[in-house]
This record gives sequence, C-alpha cells and structure tokens, in this order.
Amino acid sequence: MESGKLLKAIIETAIDGIITIDKSGLVESVNPAAQSLFGYPLDEVVGRNISMLMPEPDRTGHDGYLKRYQHTGEKRIIGKGREVMGLRKDGTTFPFRLAVSEVKYDERIIYTGFIHDLSKEKEAERRLIEYAAELEGLVEERTRSLKKMVSALSEAKEEVSLSLLKEKELNQMKSRFVSMASHEFRTPLSSVQLSSVLIEKYAAPFENDNIKKHVNKIKSAVNNLTTILNDFLSLERLEAGNVQSTLEPFDLVKLAEEVTEEMQMIAKQEQNIIYQHTGVESLVNLDQNLLRNCMINLISNAIKYSGEHTFIEFNTEIRDSLCTVTVSDNGIGIPDLDQKNLFQPFFRANNTGNIPGTGLGLNIVLRYVRLMNGSVEFKSEVNKGAKFILLFNKQ
Repeated sequence: MESGKLLKAIIETAIDGIITIDKSGLVESVNPAAQSLFGYPLDEVVGRNISMLMPEPDRTGHDGYLKRYQHTGEKRIIGKGREVMGLRKDGTTFPFRLAVSEVKYDERIIYTGFIHDLSKEKEAERRLIEYAAELEGLVEERTRSLKKMVSALSEAKEEVSLSLLKEKELNQMKSRFVSMASHEFRTPLSSVQLSSVLIEKYAAPFENDNIKKHVNKIKSAVNNLTTILNDFLSLERLEAGNVQSTLEPFDLVKLAEEVTEEMQMIAKQEQNIIYQHTGVESLVNLDQNLLRNCMINLISNAIKYSGEHTFIEFNTEIRDSLCTVTVSDNGIGIPDLDQKNLFQPFFRANNTGNIPGTGLGLNIVLRYVRLMNGSVEFKSEVNKGAKFILLFNKQ
C-alpha cells in the first residue's frame, strides 16, 4: 500500500508529462504535468482516444500505428524515444520528446507515454541559428568592404607609380587606410570572434551540425580578415621605419618546435609539418620575433597552397658560421614568368585562383630577413611545389 502511494505521489509531482492508454488507444490516466502541457482538465481526456492530442497526420494514422504493432510486433516508437508534435486544447502545437513503454498489468496491456517538453530548447536553438546567421552576414559585409578598399588601393598604386608625386600620394592613402582599418575593423572583429566562441559553447548541448557549420564559417572569415589586416599593419610599420632588428642569442630549435606545433593546429586535414634540425649547435644571434614571423609566414603559404594529405618539410641547420631555415611543399608551385615579381608588394602569381591572400607576405619576409642581414632564396616548379631558404650568419 505504501509503495502504491509513493508511486502515485511520484507520478503526480513529475516534471514531465505521463499518460497511459489501453490497447485500443483510449486514455486511462493523465498526470498534472501532462494536463498543463496540453491544456486539458482530466475529465476531458480520460476515456477518449489519445489521437485527440496529436496534429495531422499522426491524429489520423495513430490507431493504424497501434494495430500494426499489435499485429506484427514491430517496434517503431515503443521502447524508443523520438521527437513529435503535440496538439493543445487551444489548437496550438508544441515539440516534445516522446518515450513509450509497454506494461503488462492485471492480465492486460497498457502503454505509458513519457512526455518531455522541448519548446524552450527549440526556441533557444532557433535563436542561436538566427544569431549565427546575423554574425555571418556582418562578417561578409565587413569582408566586402575591406576587399573594396584593398582593390581601390591596388588600382591607385598602378595609376600613380609613374611619378614621385603620385607615389607620395599613394603612401598617404595607404597610411589613411591602415589607420582606418586598425580602428574600424579590429574592435568589431574581436567582438565577432568572441561571439562565435560563445555561440559554439552555448550550442554544444544541442549537437546541431548547422550551428557548427556556420560558426566555423564565421571563424574562418574572421581569421582571413585578421591576416589581411596584420599584413597591412606590418607593411606600414616597415615603410615608416618603425621596425628595428634586435639581435640576441636564443635557441633556434626550441623556436622552430614551437612554431611547428602552432602551425600544425591550423593545417588542413591530414596535412603534416615535418620538422628536422641539422647540426650539433642550436644557439643563434638573430631577432627571435622577426624570425618567428618569417617562419609562420612561409609555413602558412605552404599550408595554403598545398592540398590535403600532404607533407610540409620544415628544416633548420647550423653549420660552421651559417644558419639556414628551409620550408618546402609539394603544392601548386610558382609559374616561371611570375617568379621575378614574387617579392613585390601586392603581387600574386596567376595560378593562385580563389585562394585568399594580399600579396604582401613574401615582401614582408624579405624585408625582415634583410633587417637581420640575411638573404632569401627559392626554387619552384608549377604543380611540383616550392622551396624557400633563409640564410643568416650565425654570429
């Protein structure tokens, strides 16, 4: 008796709805939570067919579903959980997760449905998707704006390159652009990046592939914009003479291993960066920050212009008084006609297609290397990859 009272108390106070029906589909009991969900008092539901709580087409087909199970024993809902729609007394519908169990009691069969309302979860999921779409639209708008500015800057450079006066006007335009980009894009880009991380965190319980896809698109767009902005800022500081080389001793192998680990995280699927050092010494006297930037730039290019399931070779060597840093890939390579202009600012080879880039990276690498009294060499063939070598005096 006491156990019966306890069971009744549990059912009456349960947060989820609980409904029992007989083998004909007629309602036998409805707990308070289910009454509240569907908006019916107890006396308006008990004794009636459970299909009254279902919208079409389930309302019409329910009795057939039940008879099919009783005839064939094939379980489509019973013993399993699935999302369905419920019909309230006022005619509105709502989503819920339904789990049905079959119980043999007093030599007869009853079916028990456990109903968990999904309205709040679905509304939260809808809002997250809308927010992700809004953020994606904002990033696309910023991207278009920045691309227009970059295009205008390139056109201006071509038009004024014939005279010194025009060249000065171009530099002024670049300075204004960099100043504007620094203030107008860094703050909103940081906000978009933070928001995308929060969306990914809050959406994790829903395991929705659409949300993950849009969040990844947002992150990718923000990273591309940040790279473009950093290239322009680096070029501006170089041309203004604000970049100085500070030569200090440091462990070349340790730096290269850190860069390898960092770049492997952004490599394409099954793209592996293989690092190897040659020589017994590892200390060099160079500018560590400038060299790190050069390494990252060259490996980023190798990742960008190589396909998935490929290897990128990253080597350092200290022999006698010479230090070399080499990055090799087997990507699209550089056409012979484009190689003479490869280190010019804003220049991109004609086989890069839709691969994103500003054409500034290699120019920045060359200028950083020269600040450390080094030199750059390269070898490349179309569709056979490229090999870049940085050479420095160890002391």
